[in-house]
Amino acid sequence: MDDPRPSPERILRDLDWNLLRTFVVLAEARSITDAARRLNLAQPSVSAALQRLEDRLGRRLIDRKPGHFQLTEAGERLYAEALDIQGSILRLTTLMRDMTDEIRGHVQVALASHVVCPLFDEALAEFHAAHPRATLSFDVRTSAETVAAVTARSASFALCLVRERDPKLEYRRLYREFFGLFCGPTHPLFGREGLARADLRGHPTVSFQTDRLQDVLKPVALLRAESDIGEQVVGTSSHLEEVRRMIVAGLGIGPLPVHVAARDVRDGLLWRLPPYENPPAVDVHVVWNPRTRLNRAEESLLTRVLDKIEATPIEARTYR
Repeated sequence: MDDPRPSPERILRDLDWNLLRTFVVLAEARSITDAARRLNLAQPSVSAALQRLEDRLGRRLIDRKPGHFQLTEAGERLYAEALDIQGSILRLTTLMRDMTDEIRGHVQVALASHVVCPLFDEALAEFHAAHPRATLSFDVRTSAETVAAVTARSASFALCLVRERDPKLEYRRLYREFFGLFCGPTHPLFGREGLARADLRGHPTVSFQTDRLQDVLKPVALLRAESDIGEQVVGTSSHLEEVRRMIVAGLGIGPLPVHVAARDVRDGLLWRLPPYENPPAVDVHVVWNPRTRLNRAEESLLTRVLDKIEATPIEARTYR
């Protein structure tokens, strides 16, 4: 019996990018209605595009019925490949624009909230001095989202925390930071000396959305658990600045990198709480996709950062 699925040659001949682009939006929107809104198209047009794509591939890509909209295994695989293709297409204009003697390309850095690293700042200053016509943009996201952007090749590289390493990506530790617990000026523990872990018991907390035993801030989750502070989490955020805001406002005790909080401690906005010994360490990495064809500006900045990492011992990239 003949295989009803189309041949690779036919797929290569008949498949167009607009169908894949529609499918990427569908996969991320998780409903025909939402995808149509994002694409500024009529709902029947989006449904028809999905049907054409499924017909050409000979696979059902989305299980859909009232109240249910989920990618099939084939749909999940196609989504991953379509993201890769989308990243390549998005980079075509940048690559063509970069065909000059002077480095004038654009660098898109995806980074986790409040990356404080003098070494990276030095690399950035040197890069701008050497290539003043190059442009940069910084997209602050969760660490998982920064890695996804690098995987999809929509970001030049990322600065973020890493939970699990993708074998398709490259990683280099940029710096190590240590977390402590802090409270704000209106908190009853603020300004008190000689505190012990037991003094924290029962107080409400604020923290990061990734402060879970199975996530990137597992060391911070263990710190909170070992400190015996209350289980009442009154506020969370994926951005360090907002966690800091809640701590300063007195909502609860919360974790912050010690070197980032140092200025606020000096200014009387934060107070360090126990434990003071052996604070948990968290590593921030540079992550890039070796399959991405970098423009000259991207390659220059990434190489500069990696060279500085190689030339600087980890002790000098450890911020206490």
